[in-house]
Amino acid sequence: MEKIGGMTLKRPITDEVKKTVLEDLAPEIHEIKDPKLKQLVVDAWALSCCTSSFKRITDIPGWGGPDDFYLKRGNQADHLRGVARFSMLMADDMVKHYPEVIVDRDICIAGALCHDIGKSYELDPVNQTRWKADPSASGDPTFRHSIYGVHITLTAGLPEVIAHICMGHSLEGQFVTLSTECMVVRHADHVWWYIGCSMGLLDPKSIGIAGPKMKPRKLRTELNQAAE
Repeated sequence: MEKIGGMTLKRPITDEVKKTVLEDLAPEIHEIKDPKLKQLVVDAWALSCCTSSFKRITDIPGWGGPDDFYLKRGNQADHLRGVARFSMLMADDMVKHYPEVIVDRDICIAGALCHDIGKSYELDPVNQTRWKADPSASGDPTFRHSIYGVHITLTAGLPEVIAHICMGHSLEGQFVTLSTECMVVRHADHVWWYIGCSMGLLDPKSIGIAGPKMKPRKLRTELNQAAE
């Protein structure tokens, strides 16, 4: 099997795979104005999928991690697109009301759409089975999605500012100085999960990381079912 950057391709990176990336990340991906950056986001996600057991982004479970924050409905693309929307809202609002600030909107969008690109590796059932069989061999996981995302994005040719967002959006971000755009995506990501949790979008058995004071509201559909 062909290897790219030390990663073994499980299937060829075809135009059809890249088409699924555009489909799964639309319409938010089309907000990226720089055509080269937009194409690199597509290329990176195609590489991510083709080196995993997942055929496309929408096949990746809508989880915050292997053990926490499970969406009741939706997949990883729903999360990526939601974080992209939150990032745009924050960046646009600040520029609108404080026109003297400088923020790269394209980097915010691309970073948001790629921040969890390593989850194709961390959530891959083949990897999960291997790690859990013998954590002493290579850990569990070997790399968290945030770190593996750095590998994927740099291998695909994305600029280091995007790789920095992959790393800095999560726990590892507390150990380094974060870029402005990474701060936007990091907080958009965390807000998306915690607000979604508060509004009842997550499996209550998976929200321990939110803390004991988190009391999710019932969904409208759940209230309707209870009333029937």
